[in-house]
Amino acid sequence: MLQLTAQSRVFVAIEPADFRRGIDGLAALCRQRLGEDPFAGAIFVFRNRRGTALKLLCYDGQGFWLCQKRFSQGRLNWWPRSAQTAVPLCAREVQILLWNGNPEHAGMADDWREVV
Repeated sequence: MLQLTAQSRVFVAIEPADFRRGIDGLAALCRQRLGEDPFAGAIFVFRNRRGTALKLLCYDGQGFWLCQKRFSQGRLNWWPRSAQTAVPLCAREVQILLWNGNPEHAGMADDWREVV
C-alpha cells in the first residue's frame, strides 16, 4: 500500500514527462534526469505536458506502485519552477497538490474555517 507520512521523501519532477512511459520508463527518468534511486522508497511525482494529469511512482520493497490521476476538469493550478530537475515536497504538500492543486496553500486553513 502506498502511504504518505511525514517521513516520506517526495520529489516533484520539474519538466513534464511523456505519459506513454510506464514503470520502467519513469524509473529510468528518476535515475538519469533526477539523479535519484527509484528503489530507495521515495515517491516521485510527474505531470504531463498539458498539466491535466499526474503520475506517482514509488517502490515499496516488493515492487513498484504507479498511480495516475487525470483531472476531469481544468488543469494543475501550481507546479514548481526551478533550475533544479526535481523539487522535494513534504507529504502534506503532496496531499494538497493531489486534492487541491496548489501546495503553496499548505499552511492555510481550509476555507470553511476562515473567519470573515
